[in-house]
Amino acid sequence: MSSTILVVEDEPAIQELIAVNLSFAGHKVLRAFDVAQAETLIRAELPDLILLDWMLPGASGLTLARKLRSDERTRLVPVIMLTAKGSEQDKVDGLESGADDYITKPFSPKELMARIKAVLRRRAPQLTDDLIEVEGLKLDPTSHRLSGNGQPLAIGPTEFRLLHFFMTHPERVFSRGQLLDQVWGDHVFVEERTVDVHIRRLRKALEPSKHDAHIETVRGSGYRFTPVIPKS
Repeated sequence: MSSTILVVEDEPAIQELIAVNLSFAGHKVLRAFDVAQAETLIRAELPDLILLDWMLPGASGLTLARKLRSDERTRLVPVIMLTAKGSEQDKVDGLESGADDYITKPFSPKELMARIKAVLRRRAPQLTDDLIEVEGLKLDPTSHRLSGNGQPLAIGPTEFRLLHFFMTHPERVFSRGQLLDQVWGDHVFVEERTVDVHIRRLRKALEPSKHDAHIETVRGSGYRFTPVIPKS
């Protein structure tokens, strides 16, 4: 699935190599040469993942990683640190700053793409193309097909994204605001009650196979996807 990836790298040749490979893999690429440019891009559009060079002109990548983790808006964005520093202590420092992974230069594009996929699968599974199946409910992000107990289910694009997010984050309660940020995007300005409308549509789409009960309303908190429905 296409993701928006911010590449923060001050060496033009390395930045170009990374950007070309990411674009070829279907990702949208944002580019920055230093922390100031990166922060400007992040304010305009929250990326799905950040590739962050350690040694940057001015403030270091380590400094930016710490700022990202201390900010509520960016603390969950996966970060992969790129650096020529390869000592054990350097790796510890990078991971303790909040990085999810650490790649030492030089690295192959193939390794980088594998690391990105692994981090997204762990931190943002809704951005991967992995087929998901829960109690007979099968969602295929690649073909954009949904079925329940072998029966094809008709579902709108927003409801599909909403269900995909729920199924990849089971048993967690999400507020309307959190769902808007994660499913619609943090710069999309719509009313929180819009979420309720799409939840109703999602449940309606799941009714034919009786999977609508997986979408639970948690009074005063939001909504949750529960994989196992208690038997009455």
